[in-house]
Amino acid sequence: MIRPDSLRRMRHLPYWIGALAFSAMAVFFLWAEHRAHLLGALPWLLLLACPLLHLGMHGGQSHRGHESRQSANDDYREERPS
Repeated sequence: MIRPDSLRRMRHLPYWIGALAFSAMAVFFLWAEHRAHLLGALPWLLLLACPLLHLGMHGGQSHRGHESRQSANDDYREERPS
């Protein structure tokens, strides 16, 4: 027996298939017409990614980890015989 909620989903299925087909065609034609522009911008996008990745690696320049490293170095110096 078919449940009512599955009938409701099946009724909307053609709309989703149509939207997916339209989106696929739009992406194809945009790629075909603008490929040179997109690939020409690729080196600039890589250069733009460098500083953004640098900021991400530093955690937003908050320098939170320096205090813990400094205290670890002090502990090492205290334990080491002079």
